[in-house]
Amino acid sequence: MNFEHKISVLGSTGSIGTQTLEIAREYKGISIEAMSAHSNIELLERQAREFKPRLVCVTDERKAMDLKTKLADTDIKVIGGNDGLCEAATCGSAKTVVTAVVGIAGLVPTIEAIKAKKNIALANKETLVTGGHIVTRLAEENNIKILPVDSEHSAIFQSLQGCRDNREIKRILLTASGGPFFGKKRDELTDIKPEDALKHPNWNMGAKVTIDSSTLVNKGLEVMEARWLFGTENIKVLVHRQSVLHSAVEFCDNGVIAQLGAPDMRLPIQYALTYPNRLPMKGNELDLFEYGSLTFEEPDTDTFYALSLAYEALKDGGIKPTIFNSADEVAVELFMNGKLSYLGISEAIKKAMDSIPNVENPAIEDIFAADKAAREAVRSL
Repeated sequence: MNFEHKISVLGSTGSIGTQTLEIAREYKGISIEAMSAHSNIELLERQAREFKPRLVCVTDERKAMDLKTKLADTDIKVIGGNDGLCEAATCGSAKTVVTAVVGIAGLVPTIEAIKAKKNIALANKETLVTGGHIVTRLAEENNIKILPVDSEHSAIFQSLQGCRDNREIKRILLTASGGPFFGKKRDELTDIKPEDALKHPNWNMGAKVTIDSSTLVNKGLEVMEARWLFGTENIKVLVHRQSVLHSAVEFCDNGVIAQLGAPDMRLPIQYALTYPNRLPMKGNELDLFEYGSLTFEEPDTDTFYALSLAYEALKDGGIKPTIFNSADEVAVELFMNGKLSYLGISEAIKKAMDSIPNVENPAIEDIFAADKAAREAVRSL
């Protein structure tokens, strides 16, 4: 199938970004117009020389100057900082922007890309967690598509193909692997080290997402993201250890449609880039005989109570989801640096949510003020 598509990749050196470029290697019709990284200029230089984008951005401005020197023998424009990230997001020739940066840093460039009428292949869940009410309104006003890249949200999106009216949705069934500590109780998690939490049983992801998966924070963020993507708060989390059924939709007639596949992020990335078409893919075949059976269990929200905090933030709305997200970002950083216990991650989120008053229908300024307040609250513990 002939396929041509011009894209920008924000976060090209991370897990989603590198897999996006793998797909671009497979389908030569996908051209990279712009790419960005935070600080990994060694990999970014190799990517830039291979894919020859119009521009690259390094948000660490000092390293941007280093990369500019390294790429001086090319015609590639090198820019830095958050303004540069927005320029990469709005690169005139790109039709779709893959937003794969980590954290709330993805919110503003995503908004700018939408205003520039770019479709969004969304891998930055924090964008909708913190600013879903703003982003979805802008997407509707600018008549652009938000195409989910997370495997669970892609599965829901795929399961909804053919659904004519979202009022037919009874509830969303969002699956979770349970992470490396499934079945353990709180007293068994007191001495967990970062290297323990980074051992995910099924997925190869970046460090932040892997830690969040182990605490069920990531699933909480996905619940909040799903609310904005699919317009319902009726979302049930199922622990599915095999990570084969990626999520499902239960309809008003009690029929359930699910999407199954091997634990491989390339499929949801590719579907977001080629939608509404499906293109062949090598090497990710699903052999159900290999699994034999698929199991589903309730999440343990007593031990992993961050998931309950996420539902609380979803119910309260306003800036509470931002507080949840930003408190977690700092708590994970402290845990990775040996300054906070593993169980302290969820405790820090709860304390931040309890200590900061809510603001309903927040503007961008309120969101970033809440982000700052949550970070300061966690660091002050």
